[in-house]
Amino acid sequence: MTRDEFLARLREDDEYAPGWQAIDDAFERLYPGQLPEHYGTNLHARAMFGGNEYLDGFSFYTSPKGYKHLVTYGMTVLYGDEDAFGGTRNGWGYEMTMKLAEKDVEECLWAVSTMSNLARYTYTTGRPTLPGACIRGDGSPLRIGSDSLITALLLVDDTEAEPQTSVYGETRFVQLVGITAAEAQAIADDHDNAGRLVELMRADGNVDLVTDMRRTASYL
Repeated sequence: MTRDEFLARLREDDEYAPGWQAIDDAFERLYPGQLPEHYGTNLHARAMFGGNEYLDGFSFYTSPKGYKHLVTYGMTVLYGDEDAFGGTRNGWGYEMTMKLAEKDVEECLWAVSTMSNLARYTYTTGRPTLPGACIRGDGSPLRIGSDSLITALLLVDDTEAEPQTSVYGETRFVQLVGITAAEAQAIADDHDNAGRLVELMRADGNVDLVTDMRRTASYL
């Protein structure tokens, strides 16, 4: 699409959202015909209106493999934006995802708060959260009020969602994987342990690196 064609589309279609469509396209390939459960953030709480919410929303898909697949909307440019046209990466270049071993979306909403906090961190500090990073937090369970041993996050490329290219550039999908404090410490001691942890999880049958808040054993 040329710039003139892009501008014409903007004038003709008030709902043109190429960044949003890129996310939808990636997940339509994974879950053909599935209508996700979408949660929009509070409009008046969004940063553009002076609030501290930097994401527009979240969608939950149900994998036939038995888990919920969550994706954010808002780390990339979603809507019509002349300044974003022709970039090599869209916005921060990625959206966040997470795979959760839960049956009901209500049991996954803590992950929405986690992603909102990470988005706020990136937008306010200018520091993206990219594959290879380990986020240790304060050592408390990721799900507040639980007794889960999952207290930290390892970031990887999503095991299924493929990068997409729109008129704004590339959108990747960065998957958050819940890990234990012991695993996070092992990675802090030697970052090569991040790759080893992924290998061990996959060897144990968790090939898609699904976060199970009920997990009681550490791999490292």
